[in-house]
Amino acid sequence: MTFRSFFLLVAICLVWALNTIVSKLAVSDLGLPPLFYATLRSAVVALALLPWLRPLPDRFLFVAAVALSVSGGSFALLFIGLTDASPSAAGIVSLTGAPLTVLFAIILLREKVHWRRALGIALTFVGVGIAVASPSGWQSSIGLLFVGASSVVGALGSVGLKRISLEPLRMQAWAGAVSAIVLLPLSLALEQGQVAAIGAEPWGGLAAILFSGLVVSVGAHTLYFRLLAKHDVNLIAPLTLMTPVFTVLLGVSLTGDEVGPTLVSGALVAAAGVLLIVLRPGRNYLKAMLVRTRL
Repeated sequence: MTFRSFFLLVAICLVWALNTIVSKLAVSDLGLPPLFYATLRSAVVALALLPWLRPLPDRFLFVAAVALSVSGGSFALLFIGLTDASPSAAGIVSLTGAPLTVLFAIILLREKVHWRRALGIALTFVGVGIAVASPSGWQSSIGLLFVGASSVVGALGSVGLKRISLEPLRMQAWAGAVSAIVLLPLSLALEQGQVAAIGAEPWGGLAAILFSGLVVSVGAHTLYFRLLAKHDVNLIAPLTLMTPVFTVLLGVSLTGDEVGPTLVSGALVAAAGVLLIVLRPGRNYLKAMLVRTRL
């Protein structure tokens, strides 16, 4: 890997980590309802990638379900979780996306798992359990349940991506469009104060939405898939474990997360488990989505 490619990957991981921080600030400090926030970021993605929405994909209903899972559905659950959970703890719990992807591939696609990946799956869940049992993790356990649910939905969708032959930009465009269409009525039915929240902090809310939609989804993910086209996924995927490291560091420095030795120990065990998984990727799931189950 060239220095330029490595620098780009570091920047991508930093942007992904910042997205968790920005989302936490949006739903907590700015008071944006999480479903509404997820709707707006999805709409921004769809509008930015409008030309890629044509023509209509084959097996549209299946594509729509997968697109919702890896985008608006998993992000909405993450944002709900962030109203209570700290970004650091959320970043660690999100590591469960890799073992969940493998488990769903075993169940749905008859993927065979050998002892190294089995050990990686076990280590990841043990590490996340240790992190959640820490004082800071336990205090936000309700929020972390939603973060875990987000990983489940995203992992299920990432396995479904294996059966879809759409170029990344088209997939992102449809993910944004389908998510916005589904989440908007849910937000209107289940949440309140959307207009008031935007009116109270219009520039802050707009900045968060544009960052999450344009910089993270359109920008960082497009660069990520281009790097995957140039380099082996077995090289790229392990390096993306920089994302939870950056998330913890940014959480401590920007949102004042309490990170004690128990949470750090759990994070290290979980990261070791994910590393074992991505170093021995299987055939029956999209390897690029092992450590990034959301678009």
